[in-house]
Amino acid sequence: MRIDVLTLFPGLFPGPLGESVIGRALERGLLELEAVDLRDYAVDARGTVDDKPYGGGPGMLMMADPVVRAVEAVRRPGSMVVLTSPRGEVFSQRLARELAGCGHLVLITGHYEGVDQRAIDLAVDREISLGDFVLSCGVLPAMAVIDAVARLLPGVLGDDASSEEESHSAGLLEYPQYTRPPEYRGRRVPEVLLSGDHGRIAVFRQREMERLTRERRPELWEKFLMQTKRSLTK
Repeated sequence: MRIDVLTLFPGLFPGPLGESVIGRALERGLLELEAVDLRDYAVDARGTVDDKPYGGGPGMLMMADPVVRAVEAVRRPGSMVVLTSPRGEVFSQRLARELAGCGHLVLITGHYEGVDQRAIDLAVDREISLGDFVLSCGVLPAMAVIDAVARLLPGVLGDDASSEEESHSAGLLEYPQYTRPPEYRGRRVPEVLLSGDHGRIAVFRQREMERLTRERRPELWEKFLMQTKRSLTK
């Protein structure tokens, strides 16, 4: 998979993405990551990419032309172009899996007060938000999207089954996990996990996933119940 990030801060990449799991994926060629400086597509010598918004208002707005021309320079058949934006659809594990199926992902990191709507209309396939809060720029959301997507690529995690049992993969939060020693400061690992009975362990984990989701994320729990009901009535 190849990911091009169109940004005003290309020096921030790969940043933390150059370490650990994603860093190894880059080294092994499972993922290509390129940061493209949007200022390279400005039309003046100063590299101007922003201007005051029509109609007034605070701050500056990213101009349409540098963004559109940068997208046109990297886009190819089958590319998915995504703008990180607080007004986009909320990023989720489902969406991460969808994007992981793209051969080429282009991420535009928003800056200032946003992007000229004409650039969005002409060059963007979808807008994505990390949640209902505002950051100073779109670099961190882009990194989060890259990390979530890249770890779903075949071979990146080493054991591809790892991503199937994580929180949100099945619409539920992940079950509690334990490792050695079997007892620590008076707290013991649940006996069922030491039993070697994989059937009982699977039941225990499923129950814990449901309990945690019901207690901590009631909106996810309701969604899970609705999806389960629909699948049973098909």
